[in-house]
Amino acid sequence: MQFFVDTADTNDIRELESMGILDGVTTNPSLIMKSGRDFKEVIKEICGITKGPVSAEVTAIEADAMIAEGKNLATLAENVVVKLPLTWDGLRACRALTDAGIRTNVTLCFSATQALLAAKAGATYVSPFVGRLDDIGQDGMQLIADIITIYENYPSLTTQVLVASIRNPVHVLDAARMGADVATVPPSILKQLVKHPLTDKGLAAFLDDWKKTGQKIL
Repeated sequence: MQFFVDTADTNDIRELESMGILDGVTTNPSLIMKSGRDFKEVIKEICGITKGPVSAEVTAIEADAMIAEGKNLATLAENVVVKLPLTWDGLRACRALTDAGIRTNVTLCFSATQALLAAKAGATYVSPFVGRLDDIGQDGMQLIADIITIYENYPSLTTQVLVASIRNPVHVLDAARMGADVATVPPSILKQLVKHPLTDKGLAAFLDDWKKTGQKIL
């Protein structure tokens, strides 16, 4: 499974890229707003940090305007992926941009039928939001399972399942078990994946024993 990081914080992106565990980046208008910086400048900088796909979201809501914005965003860097909302206009824009050779990420997906339409429209990625479904008492991970099953039923559909709105490490684990293509994870959740109390306990014991030897490696 690929790991994308869901952030516009270039410091976090640099750290993860330097570790070799980052496959791509997703952003959205809310994340850009938190950065307090110019939208296009942030996208360009991120695309310079990582060679992986970087999702940059349109802000228009009508198809023609989405297409125009998408084409403009695609000129910022070769690894830009245009992010579009899963609306009727968004699907129209997805098909037009895909036909123009521009990769797309159709976002705000909350049902398997929406995901099917996104795939039919040629989306490179579809982003189901598991956490937001959990918030309203639905099973977000069941949606991932349903989408994967549907896509596997029809090999001609090449859209990748990008699990979004991840709230905890269990979401990541479940997505990996199901065979999701990508998980886009906030930096804080990504760092939680390495944590385990027995690892900390074991390391503390090793360090205590080593201290008693009075030796040094360097």
